Amino acid sequence: MTAIYIKIHDEIKRQIETGVYTVGQRLPSERVMSEKFGVSRMTLRQAVTSLVEEGILSRYVGSGTYVASDRVREKMRGTTSFTEIIKNLGKTPSSKVISYQKTKANEVECDKLGLKKGAQIIRMERIRYADDLPICYEVASIPHRLIADFAKDDIANHFYDTLAAAGKKIGRSEQIISAKIVNKEIASFLSVKPNSAILALTQVSCFANSEETPFEYVLSQYVGDRFEFYLER
Repeated sequence: MTAIYIKIHDEIKRQIETGVYTVGQRLPSERVMSEKFGVSRMTLRQAVTSLVEEGILSRYVGSGTYVASDRVREKMRGTTSFTEIIKNLGKTPSSKVISYQKTKANEVECDKLGLKKGAQIIRMERIRYADDLPICYEVASIPHRLIADFAKDDIANHFYDTLAAAGKKIGRSEQIISAKIVNKEIASFLSVKPNSAILALTQVSCFANSEETPFEYVLSQYVGDRFEFYLER
């Protein structure tokens, strides 16, 4: 069953795409929008926050939430897995799966993964560690048809190695990195204080085939003082 905030997320995104809200336009207040959708402000805030993370909306303290202009996106050739990065640092990677379910892709997942409406995905929520220190919280969405023959453990703990063993070559990824404030629930997962600053990463990874088929859509939240990104030109 699709979470209510995801349905609201999809509807707001649809309204932006159809011109109900235009670039630079301020959205109505949380009170007005929560009443419009018939949900609590907390649920509405979850939907808006997910759109901010994806770069569709921009939030300004004391001013409001606006439809964002196009963001600069750095497309990188060659995708490196979290496991590989941590191993290369001489640390031991591990993961804790919080949820793992087969479900219908929502509108955003269909768009990012090039799926038809109603397509099945595996949506996996997990915490990633380096030497038992929590580094990031992530929600990964993977087309079910691509991994139907793989065991859950192979997906949850060494996904990229599993793909490589099956003859799949990993290609480019498209990433958007932004700063945000962590909420109370995810702060507890990452062992940081609520409202701490963290780095949010939205990533779509593709196979190195002629179609550059997307195989994974991930929303991650990294502890800023435990992990850093750099761009090599």
